[in-house]
Amino acid sequence: MNILVATTEAVPFCKTGGLADVCGSLPGELVKLGHRPVLFLPAFRQIFKSGLKIEPTGVDFDVPLGSKITEGTFLRSQLPGSNVPVYFVEQKHYYGRDELYRLDGHDYKDNCERFVFFCRAILEGIRLFDLEVDLIHANDWQTALLPAYLKTEYASIPPFDEIASLLTIHNLAFQGDFWHWDMLLTGLDWKYFNWRQMEFYGRLNLLKTGLAFADALNTVSPRYAQEIQSAPLGCGLDGILQHRQEDLSGIINGVDENLWNPATDEHLVANYDANSVGQGKPRCKQALQEELGLPVLPDVPLLATVGRLADQKGCDLIAEVMQQWLQTSPVQWVILGTGEPAYHEQFAALAQSHPDRVAVRLEFSDPLAHRIGAGADMFLMPSRYEPCGLSQLYSLKYGTVPVVRATGGLADTVTDTDETTLADGTANGFSFTDHSDRALSETLSRACETYHNRPVWQQIMDIGMRQDWSWAKSAAEYGQLYEQILERHKATVCN
Repeated sequence: MNILVATTEAVPFCKTGGLADVCGSLPGELVKLGHRPVLFLPAFRQIFKSGLKIEPTGVDFDVPLGSKITEGTFLRSQLPGSNVPVYFVEQKHYYGRDELYRLDGHDYKDNCERFVFFCRAILEGIRLFDLEVDLIHANDWQTALLPAYLKTEYASIPPFDEIASLLTIHNLAFQGDFWHWDMLLTGLDWKYFNWRQMEFYGRLNLLKTGLAFADALNTVSPRYAQEIQSAPLGCGLDGILQHRQEDLSGIINGVDENLWNPATDEHLVANYDANSVGQGKPRCKQALQEELGLPVLPDVPLLATVGRLADQKGCDLIAEVMQQWLQTSPVQWVILGTGEPAYHEQFAALAQSHPDRVAVRLEFSDPLAHRIGAGADMFLMPSRYEPCGLSQLYSLKYGTVPVVRATGGLADTVTDTDETTLADGTANGFSFTDHSDRALSETLSRACETYHNRPVWQQIMDIGMRQDWSWAKSAAEYGQLYEQILERHKATVCN
């Protein structure tokens, strides 16, 4: 099948979050299954810093944006490690900026115009490069206009009339919400600006537009697909998601095992797998403690969190439990990441007052993230909501037992440890449901108690390390979903 993946992020070209990991890994796995994917991205400034070869195509185009015509050109590259072609939409005024979507904490005021242009350019690219496309896989609000164009302006124009569409929701909280007059930029008839399709409380909502027009919808975990059909995680769009529940499904993201594999990870002092974790992981823990200036205590639990320091990630719970436990419980804490200033101050203060128990790095370092994944005993993710989450998958792969709140992808991937799950061989972590510091503290107490029961702890690590969270598994599920969508789409066109 010929799949066009429309996205604003893909590693190694540009990244702000998990969207880039998905769109950088999925296409290569689709090739292995016999599909023929092609990627379209904006030519953000960041892509030229990737060190990869990016060439001009010599193909220019222009598209209507409201009452004006805007010009652009296409560049071309290839996804590393595969033969997947990547086309970049170059328009320096829109994409030659310091950041992808915002600057100094504020969204660019012309974001609607920037991504209407991107969607229009993709459709021009199909025509100009004579691409055979069976299905467009759109991702998040920035590309959500594509299904709408296929169902409206392009509905009777070959080859667009035979192209099906899938919209993946990576985080429903980001919707592309703009004032109603931006409707003029889309070029679509005002009749579509209604409460069922494009209008959202008097404003233009691009994500809602995609939810209304796409042939099928999916999220990055089955649980999240259910959670967003009601408040509060529906973020105001639960009504349309309930209406389209028959077309909504969830597929867990995968782990790029070329990058995240303790057996081959070049950032580690000792490589290991499920058979040798007992020898390799203690060496990684000692090296991490030494690197961070913590006392080398092999029998003391080392608890870590890596990522964005924000309310959504449950950092308020982590900070509260740390303050309580630093007075009573002899564990070590490692924090790596950046985010909200209040958490920077809070965690930095705890590290300053307890340098023998707390190590905080207010930065993001990919090599250090790998070393923490290998050296820590437990990984904390008490998120308020989590569409999928990748960090808990990395921790499972590295034998670092996740302690999570059971929401979204965390609930789909982490099975709480109890007598039943230990007996049936599914226990791979610890989880709780109530979003409170008490629930986190009680769960951590269970985890630390189990940590000192080494045979059981080894069993939990072994289960997690041997589970298959690879992109090969996820790509196979996407392949099946594509086939189902195309079959339904063809039946609809024929009728």
